[in-house]
Amino acid sequence: MAAEGSTFRTVIVAVIANLGIAIAKIVAALLTGSASMWAEAAHSVADTGNEVLLFVGLRKSDRGPDKDRPFGYGQERYFWAFLAALGIFLVGGTLSIGEGIRSLLLPEPVESLWVGVGVLLVAAVFEAYSWQTARKQLKRDAAERQRSMREHLARASDPSATTVFLEDTAALIGLAVALAALLLHAWTGWATWDAIGSIAIGVLLIAVAFLLARRSKALLLEEAAPDDVVDPIRQRVASADWTGDPSDVHAVYVGPSSLLVNISVTPALRLQGEPAATLIAEVGRLRAELLADPAIAQVTVTLTSAEQASAVAVAGQGKPS
Repeated sequence: MAAEGSTFRTVIVAVIANLGIAIAKIVAALLTGSASMWAEAAHSVADTGNEVLLFVGLRKSDRGPDKDRPFGYGQERYFWAFLAALGIFLVGGTLSIGEGIRSLLLPEPVESLWVGVGVLLVAAVFEAYSWQTARKQLKRDAAERQRSMREHLARASDPSATTVFLEDTAALIGLAVALAALLLHAWTGWATWDAIGSIAIGVLLIAVAFLLARRSKALLLEEAAPDDVVDPIRQRVASADWTGDPSDVHAVYVGPSSLLVNISVTPALRLQGEPAATLIAEVGRLRAELLADPAIAQVTVTLTSAEQASAVAVAGQGKPS
């Protein structure tokens, strides 16, 4: 629940910051006529809409299991995060590139230079605060998993904070590019600087959109949980005194920090002649122990005999290619 609260706070901070920044950038773009400023305005409008999409995903995924969704609605968050990535691509990336091309074809002088500079600097302060909020949450989550930040960004089962962090990182880089393009345009009188800045911002946003969409797609398609998540479950299965080798454990995310676990286990030799009721009781205890973990939504245990396990192992070797 604490993690959920942190995610809500991260998204709300991002919505408020980006909405204020978007309004300021639109005003500054109207006053300066800068292509880079228009690109940044489109970027912030896209970011605001994307944070709203993430908030919708958070609200919808908060529902518990029911007869229609026995594992809950956690994957709603992946769907809305995927839409947010499309928003970054369509609204932020393509519009910024389009504005840059327009500026190349129809260059305009920069007006009210210092208004634009001031808005960009103030926007950087708000973006930095939103970025720091997302970074703190990700660092805390990464530390709990004993991961580096880079590893956690690639493996996190909750795309919300990751989306905010990458969006804000792109925003801070984009602000630096826009500021440089605006100043170079004003000092040299060459409008191409502004156009280059706008196109560069668009390319940056498309790259971020690709990374976010790829991660959301993997989660939607029920990518296997990483080893640092599955290994502790595998160790708990192996530590049971009634389980033998081999034990096969697979897990996929059905929502943020919510796992569907499938276990194929061979009983120890001393139990293979025991009544079925004995094994059923042992399986029941193992399932109850695993389901006590709030990160595990469901557990399926399949028993195999030693002969079946050997046959599977031989069959798994396949034919030489």
